Amino acid sequence: MVGEGAVSFSDEELEEIKRRRLAELQRQLESARQQEAQRAAEEARRQEILRRILTPEARERLSNLKLVKPEIVEALENQLINLAMSGSVRVPIDDETLKQILMRLSSRTADIKLRVSFT
Repeated sequence: MVGEGAVSFSDEELEEIKRRRLAELQRQLESARQQEAQRAAEEARRQEILRRILTPEARERLSNLKLVKPEIVEALENQLINLAMSGSVRVPIDDETLKQILMRLSSRTADIKLRVSFT
């Protein structure tokens, strides 16, 4: 017995609903795949640029830093790429130069933290 307000569908209608839902899920999956492929291609481009602008020692330091502080490495990589592309730093960036950039970056963050905690 069908309750009051219940909607009943024919088998054909149910099949059509299933087909539409499946098509929508397939579109979503394809879109997610495309986004992942774009993200992977962008990451590959970034890594290639970093390989060209960093010495092996500097890349190793950056990799080690990524293990400890992954949240800051992407911003640091962007900054390194921008510095290299703008000609603000000599390429390839060696380990010593990377250390200096890291020191400046960490002192800036320390200043910001101090200002925030005292205001």
